[in-house]
Amino acid sequence: MAFLLWILAVLLVVGGVVNLLQGQILFGVLLIVVGLAIGPGGYSIFRSRSSASV
Repeated sequence: MAFLLWILAVLLVVGGVVNLLQGQILFGVLLIVVGLAIGPGGYSIFRSRSSASV
């Protein structure tokens, strides 16, 4: 599952960069942010939340 999310995130970020180069700033930035949000690395909206006991 993580591999599929990684591939999807890469495709979204690459698509965002292509849109930026074509002059579609808002849509390009949106694709990059969504790609970073669903990617398994860094911050991911699908990451499990562990409760820290102090």
